[in-house]
Amino acid sequence: MILCDTNVIIESFKGNDIAIAELKSIGIRNIALSAVTVMELYYGAYNKRELSRIKRDIHSIAILQINVDISGKAISLIERYSKSHNLQIPDAIIAATCLIYGIKIHTYNRRDFEYISGLKLFLP
Repeated sequence: MILCDTNVIIESFKGNDIAIAELKSIGIRNIALSAVTVMELYYGAYNKRELSRIKRDIHSIAILQINVDISGKAISLIERYSKSHNLQIPDAIIAATCLIYGIKIHTYNRRDFEYISGLKLFLP
């Protein structure tokens, strides 16, 4: 399973052929989203019509919910990296989700995650 960052999903929605090909190569059954990514996608919708389209497009993707383990790991990541690397709360939760589940992250913003110890990046 590969956790896809918000930017990868947005690029696929925009019709980016590379993003679409990468997601197809991973396979819908092997893609997961953090609950944070879902929130970001919904929040970024321009209107209710686009929100409905987003919901339809991600309905068959596994959503990994925030739980006690993920929250605890995210707190540790914020403590360790927020001052030295400006780690933001959403990215900490996304990274913590990957670390807790032992899965790689697929992102186009590698600099937001590459310094996190133990986090594995998906490199298509």
